Amino acid sequence: MESRPDDLSTSQALVIDSHATSRSILVTQLREFGLGKVVQCINTTNARKLLEQERFDVVLCEDAFENRGYSGQDLVDDLRRNQLLPFSTVFIMVTAKATYAKVADAADSALDGYLIKPHSANSLGERLYQARARKLSMREIFEAIDSGNLDQATRLCLQRFAAKGPYWLMAARMAADLLLNTGQFDRAQTLFKAVVAANPLLWAQLGIARTLLESGQTAKAASALEKLLVDNPTYADAYDMLGRAQFELGRYPLALEAYQNAAQLSPHSITRAQNFGLLMAYVGDRKQAEQLLERTVRIGLDSKMLDSQALVLLAFLRLEAGDKKALLRCQEDYKKVAARSTDTVRTERQAATIAALVLLQEQQFAAAVEVVKTQAEALAAPECDFEAAANLLALACALAQQRVFIDKIEAVVDTLGMRFCTTRPLSELLITSAAAHPAHAERIRACNTHITEITEKAMSLSLHGDPRGAVDNLLTHGQTTLNARLIDTAFLVLQRYGDSMDDGAALRARVQDLRTRFAPTHSRSVLGDLKRPAGALMLHTGGGNKARALPGWQPAEPPVPRHAFLPEALFPSDPP
Repeated sequence: MESRPDDLSTSQALVIDSHATSRSILVTQLREFGLGKVVQCINTTNARKLLEQERFDVVLCEDAFENRGYSGQDLVDDLRRNQLLPFSTVFIMVTAKATYAKVADAADSALDGYLIKPHSANSLGERLYQARARKLSMREIFEAIDSGNLDQATRLCLQRFAAKGPYWLMAARMAADLLLNTGQFDRAQTLFKAVVAANPLLWAQLGIARTLLESGQTAKAASALEKLLVDNPTYADAYDMLGRAQFELGRYPLALEAYQNAAQLSPHSITRAQNFGLLMAYVGDRKQAEQLLERTVRIGLDSKMLDSQALVLLAFLRLEAGDKKALLRCQEDYKKVAARSTDTVRTERQAATIAALVLLQEQQFAAAVEVVKTQAEALAAPECDFEAAANLLALACALAQQRVFIDKIEAVVDTLGMRFCTTRPLSELLITSAAAHPAHAERIRACNTHITEITEKAMSLSLHGDPRGAVDNLLTHGQTTLNARLIDTAFLVLQRYGDSMDDGAALRARVQDLRTRFAPTHSRSVLGDLKRPAGALMLHTGGGNKARALPGWQPAEPPVPRHAFLPEALFPSDPP
């Protein structure tokens, strides 16, 4: 039978309110509306745990909680940012007053509405009916996404936007996310601009900057974000994105400043505190990083929002401080976080790194060396990423500080550097990871220079009329080093000149195989697992309580990369 917005008999609701009286009123009203099950919660911390573990169809949440800075808005932002709240869930904020700023925040976080106190049962019923009507109106789109038919979902969204049908702005936002996710950056930007022309919503303005960032126009994205923040200085999502842009540009002090601003605007946000602490550990003050990560772990240990890399870096900092008790506590905390993880390769690798740090603290050097050797053997594996490389390099340097000899460690450092020196900023991060042992840092610097020389030689060959020679050179070194920069550059040369080569199809197949296996590691964020990028939506995609962030979906063939490290001169306008 067709579902109706007012049929709540099979629905489950969660009421979050610290005041017993107002909580009781909400629960009673929901039950009078026929809700099948209503769960109560008195604070946002416990609510977050419930929402991470169960799926609720309706959530009514008080915005302000006495004696706590973590508001209802903070809760919904964190849940959506970490893919823990299905978009199909109706989330209504209950508040004493709804200012313009709060309503703007609601629109940006895809909140379903505000309920102003004191309220009547009719007011609550109207809000629920409207929100559920919107969800049902979008059902055909959700079903297309649920079945994996993203092209059909995009078409449906665009049709609704063009016709200015029901909830056309939400349809436009979903379509733009889908376009971004499939590498259709120009179309996504055009759509965001059309929304801004109709209604200058903050999420659409942020979306324009996002298209620039995702398409590799990082400097332009940073400039657009800075302009957006002039008029909207409390827009935390914009600071999140600006931090990422400045990070990718290698402007680490500015990235730290942006992440700090985001964290200060929402001091109880686990992910924002985490981003600030992780970057501080990589490029900032180590003592301050230890304090930041310690606080992040304290507020997020029981949450799925806590990324396990925070504990790995905190363990390194504990070792540096000589605090054995705190280091062992890190190891125990990691076990709790690892128990929730589904990425067994990453979990086992990180657990081994922390175990090696404990061994190093206990001066069991031989056992710690074996961990380094084991991880070094996996450097050529497709699943080995920048995070793993940086952790391995830092561990090798920690052993070197103790004057522990590791056989052939120079070759290991060279292999690591030749694969993961893909951009100047990432190369600088590797050098920073090796700061404890200058000799290793110099080897990483030399690797970066060598990769640059290989790319420049390919550029020279292409400019002098030998694109085939450029591809051969890049492929030879790409297969040897597994460096994503070289592999992607070969791909771009073939995109431009492959049709004029007799064996262009075969070369494309070789390059595509390398890209599929090794190029994706180039783009992974080193600040833990990237879940929902700032400004992106999170859509429920079926399968119980699971959800997917649209920007995390990968097309069968990656879009043409537009990385800043690729010189424009490599691709002259006219082929030779």
